[in-house]
Amino acid sequence: MADEDKYPSETGRRRFVKGVVGAGSLAAVGTGAAAAINTATSPTGAGGGITTFKGIANTDGPAPRGMPIVPVEIQDDGTIKGVWPEVKEVEEAGRTIQIAEMELGGVTYTSEWFQYCGVQTYAGIQPSYESDNLFKSAPSPPYAWQEEVYGEGDPINIRDFQDYRTFSTGIGKAGLGKPAMCTWRSEEGENTIPVQVLRAPQVERLAQEDEFMAAATDQGVMAWLDKCTHFCCVPAYKAYAQSANFGAANKVYCQCHQSVYDPFEIVEKSFVALPRPE
Repeated sequence: MADEDKYPSETGRRRFVKGVVGAGSLAAVGTGAAAAINTATSPTGAGGGITTFKGIANTDGPAPRGMPIVPVEIQDDGTIKGVWPEVKEVEEAGRTIQIAEMELGGVTYTSEWFQYCGVQTYAGIQPSYESDNLFKSAPSPPYAWQEEVYGEGDPINIRDFQDYRTFSTGIGKAGLGKPAMCTWRSEEGENTIPVQVLRAPQVERLAQEDEFMAAATDQGVMAWLDKCTHFCCVPAYKAYAQSANFGAANKVYCQCHQSVYDPFEIVEKSFVALPRPE
């Protein structure tokens, strides 16, 4: 018997079943729509949204934008730290939240610059996270000099960068600065925030030409969040021999997918920062 003949038309059985199924479907749609509305209107975190930042330029490869600058300050004892924005409370979506934001060199510097690639979930990105903000030597850095001078977690010091005008990593040209691979705001955290630090003559020149870089650098030292904006890998400046194959021997090269960045080309870009968990 054909499916449409299962129930005699005079019983109205088929029409009843169709009605029940149709009503159930509509109810499900209504419930789903309500859930979607609630999800869209209920905050899922703090901050985020369209964010304008200053960063080192992406010049080649699949990365969509540059990596954000971390402003630098050198302490009286020579240790190098990253400047964290001022913490304050604001109203957002009907609730009070903390934000980290300040004016620096004519630019609004905010922790939202770093809210991408999962970094927004790291403890160190919370505005009130307690940290000395010092740049500390990363585990297994790609630079031989750094492994010789520092142990993992040691604060880096300006005194160890005195040869920055002649230094060579063995990759590309010499005299283009002295780099170090560090972590930042990562004490006792499950995740470490990777930062590349660089002291170079070119940075000194940038500080003379650009108001923001004058405020964001110190004694020719600059830093940036070292998370490739393509696939969240950790690139490095003048560290990998294969970078020469992609015209990146004197630039920041991501060996995972060949994105290239120029640390001496500072750009202002916008992106959609992800909200951090509250």
